[in-house]
Amino acid sequence: MTIKAILLHGTVVIDAFLVSSLGEVALAALGLAAAMAGLVLGAILAFSAAVQIRAAQAAGTDEIVFRKSVLASGLALSLCIGSFGLALIWVFGVDLMAFLAPTDEVVSLAWDYLSIFSVVILGEAIGQVLSSHFNGNGRTRIPLYSYCLSVPINVTASVVFINGFWGAPVMGVAGAAIGSAIAIIVQVVFLICGLWLKDREVFTAKGWRNITFPNTFRRHFAFALPIAATFFSAALASNVSQMIYARMSLNAFAAMTLIAPWIMVVGQISMQWTQATGILVAQQLGQRADEPQLDKFLTVAWRGAHVTALVGAAMFAIICLYAGDIYDDLTSETHAILYSFLPVLLILPFFKATNAICGNTLRASGDTVHVMKIFLISQWGFRVPATALAVLYFELHPSWIISLLLAEELVKFPLFHRRLWRGDWKRVDVAA
Repeated sequence: MTIKAILLHGTVVIDAFLVSSLGEVALAALGLAAAMAGLVLGAILAFSAAVQIRAAQAAGTDEIVFRKSVLASGLALSLCIGSFGLALIWVFGVDLMAFLAPTDEVVSLAWDYLSIFSVVILGEAIGQVLSSHFNGNGRTRIPLYSYCLSVPINVTASVVFINGFWGAPVMGVAGAAIGSAIAIIVQVVFLICGLWLKDREVFTAKGWRNITFPNTFRRHFAFALPIAATFFSAALASNVSQMIYARMSLNAFAAMTLIAPWIMVVGQISMQWTQATGILVAQQLGQRADEPQLDKFLTVAWRGAHVTALVGAAMFAIICLYAGDIYDDLTSETHAILYSFLPVLLILPFFKATNAICGNTLRASGDTVHVMKIFLISQWGFRVPATALAVLYFELHPSWIISLLLAEELVKFPLFHRRLWRGDWKRVDVAA
């Protein structure tokens, strides 16, 4: 799961790296387009996270109709969300980018990228649900193999179309979107083939979990909504913050655009460990494991989370210290801003990891509403308004802006840990 997630978010880093040779204007366009597409992708990923937890609970009960119901409901819901999000982008996207972007050139390049990236959004609506189904059922290698196949295709196609190699047209920023679109088509086809070969019984099972599909869909939506709201809140807060960053100076916005995908990629080392913890807790709760067994498992998982945080901190140190070598086409001012992020990024992974262990464990037990409330409080009650004030009113240095990510985790810390230590999650009947 970790390798797959790094490959998933790594494509954003690769796009930023390839586009960085085109200069700060192209990077700003990529950051703006990615922020808008990220709103829809965030919703898709949010509901697919609910599929992953529900699929794990179904796997624990070993009910084939339950597994089929989760998959079918998740696919239907994800496609509806992806289609609705695309409609909003095509109707309001240009006007919103014109309001946020520093220049008309950035708007034009961002829309070139986003119009092609629409294919990726629809592909992810299918691919993320299928990946969550496989993860929840313990078949984590299939999603990994799909990314091992698609990422090289993405990189190769992006390089060709960005620079116009081998007779292809020179498309600049839009070329990165073409590479992503080709890759997602290949990936979805691979996942569908994997579903047919490994889980063919979900196609042949008779009936639905709640008698009819509409009833099953409504039950799945009711379970998924708090989980999805939590994940979508995180994605929305990040993308709204990214849009606010667009009001910073060009060098500062370029630096924030470069470090944001790195934060996602490096963070996946801890995040996927904690999500895997949630999957295994959900499976054990479905099997009605006793409290001492759950406590023993969670203790080991917690120690592992701190190890992953240490690895993440080391990776951030390398990225910030060698930013001048990694992005040698950018100005020294942009390099200096990236270096200034280091103190915060060395501490951030540890608080994120321990909070994520709590959140994923509580979600696995069905305590999804409380987790949602914690995210809403920390993000919309603190980080987003604080970011707006810091950028638009106080015009603080970017190093202070990025420190708000750490401050958000400090807000979550007591709220998460107090809930987990109560122990109610260990006595839940998830099959009911």
